[in-house]
Amino acid sequence: MILFPAIDLKDGQCVRLKLGDMEQATVYNTDPGAQAKAFEDQGFEWLHVVDLNGAFAGQTVNGDAVDAILKSTSNPVQLGGGIRTLDHIEAWLSRGLARVILGTVAVRDPVLVMEACKCFPGQVAVGIDAKGGKVAVEGWAEASELGVIELAQRFEGAGVAAIIYTDIDRDGILAGINWASTLELANAVSIPVIASGGLASIEDIKRMLEPDAAKLEGAISGRALYDGRIDPAEALALIKEARA
Repeated sequence: MILFPAIDLKDGQCVRLKLGDMEQATVYNTDPGAQAKAFEDQGFEWLHVVDLNGAFAGQTVNGDAVDAILKSTSNPVQLGGGIRTLDHIEAWLSRGLARVILGTVAVRDPVLVMEACKCFPGQVAVGIDAKGGKVAVEGWAEASELGVIELAQRFEGAGVAAIIYTDIDRDGILAGINWASTLELANAVSIPVIASGGLASIEDIKRMLEPDAAKLEGAISGRALYDGRIDPAEALALIKEARA
């Protein structure tokens, strides 16, 4: 079980959005590299990064900030937001990313995702962002008619390293993870699932360690860490104890 601290990048800064709204962004750190190093120093083993501007633009926008992060931490980093082509995937992986997260393109061009999995085994994750149970794309700005499980099952056997499942209706408002829909998805596919959106307190960490959540690869935490609602040492100790 992995707890992934999140760095969401907007205009080169570490922010958190409320309900996926770019106009409701709180700046937590103006130095993404320093934030990445701080998370490593706290004992985290992975880092989840999203280029928010890139998700809307369909191309990398915060590339300099991501490079600064990669230089500042030895932890593996996964990146999503605006990655839409094989060349783009290869370029980022060659710069030191552990894996890329494909979101919009997973809906628009699933064949590209499958090809990417063949070219870069173990380094391609799929991001599924849901609003009202339906998949959202283009940086959450556009809803599709596609169901979450329907999309996930398209990639069974393709070699996807993980599915990052975000409930937009809970993201950034500390409402708690939507465990029902997250576990429903995890039980519907063999691909490891990472929970995202709404992680609010140490109770969510404890819930993540219950037997029925054992299928999950982990969960992503943003605002709760930045606001001090979760003590990193306590959370990581619980996870370490559960692993023993």
